[in-house]
Amino acid sequence: MAMNLRERILTVYRGATPDVVPYMLDLSHWFYHKNHLPWDLSKSYDQPEYELIDYHKKVGAGFYLPNLGAMYSATYPADVVAEMEKKDSKDAPEITWRFRTPLGTIERTRVWEEQTYAWGMKNWCVSTEQNLKALGYAMGGRTFSPCWDKYRMWTESVGDTGVVYLVIGYSAMGYILNYWMGIEQAMYAANDWPDTLHAVVDQINANLLQLIDLAAASPAEVILLGDNFSSDIQPPYFFNEWTRPYYAEAIRRLHAAGKHVAVHIDGRLRGALRMIRETAADCGDAITPRPTGDLTPAECRAEAGPDFILSGGVSPNLWLPNIDISEFKRAVLAWLETKQQSSRLIANAGDQVPPGAAEERIEIMRDMVAKHGRF
Repeated sequence: MAMNLRERILTVYRGATPDVVPYMLDLSHWFYHKNHLPWDLSKSYDQPEYELIDYHKKVGAGFYLPNLGAMYSATYPADVVAEMEKKDSKDAPEITWRFRTPLGTIERTRVWEEQTYAWGMKNWCVSTEQNLKALGYAMGGRTFSPCWDKYRMWTESVGDTGVVYLVIGYSAMGYILNYWMGIEQAMYAANDWPDTLHAVVDQINANLLQLIDLAAASPAEVILLGDNFSSDIQPPYFFNEWTRPYYAEAIRRLHAAGKHVAVHIDGRLRGALRMIRETAADCGDAITPRPTGDLTPAECRAEAGPDFILSGGVSPNLWLPNIDISEFKRAVLAWLETKQQSSRLIANAGDQVPPGAAEERIEIMRDMVAKHGRF
């Protein structure tokens, strides 16, 4: 009897060989754009995204990523005011997040970009050593509470069409790089205020490990971590100093609780695959090979080794209608060919199917996986 999508995904995580390479996609941004649906970072979903899940079922693509699912909540210390403000400017909507702390007030703003159907960063607000201390104070004192009833609603809705990952998100350095300082200012801080930066990173990561312990007690089978890793932003030497201790400890705790761990690697792969594999993570999610990425599928497998799951495969640009379908098909086949070296493989998009993608390619890849992904 043929396996369903859920069984195939979990079989790969358990280190066994499924009947066919699992096929799953993050269709969220593509689906919002196609159907002119809101993509609002100021809100989380208390209910599953039934329309999106139903579309996955319709096209036979596994579901795994509840982007804005409210699976847990965070409460800040009594002397920290956490605010979020959304406003429509003359150019585009903006969302501002603000922390008022005894050490000062910091805020960040993102602006809606209609063309990319995403929220771009408007400003990097942590620009002084005192700002950095305020960030550590705000994020280092949170308490977390589970919303596992909401997680179960997602899993019940998805059913056999996939495995709902529990998304935990960034480490302390991931938050600093992606949300609060940006790459340039973070590099200056590492050079100019190393002691303060280490103290803040340790403070936030210690708090995040409380969230890891919560996830360890969750009903989820796969926990998704990640800093949007790219080896030109966090090369191994930088990762080892600022980030590796948190990931190694988080993965140790999750494995001790019987969980599988995926880490989101959506940038440059050379060096990144090895450094994440060496933390004992089970899977690299969002793996994007050439032409957008810097490694071929075969090179990805060579660096990852035989036991690390590679989930990804087709670069975002190849989904677009201006790219000849033959190039798309070659990329799918090149990814599937790596099953000859290891069955620890998931057929996916490189990060996500982008807005404007040709819809028929979703079903073309499904059919190619069914034909050429059989073990």
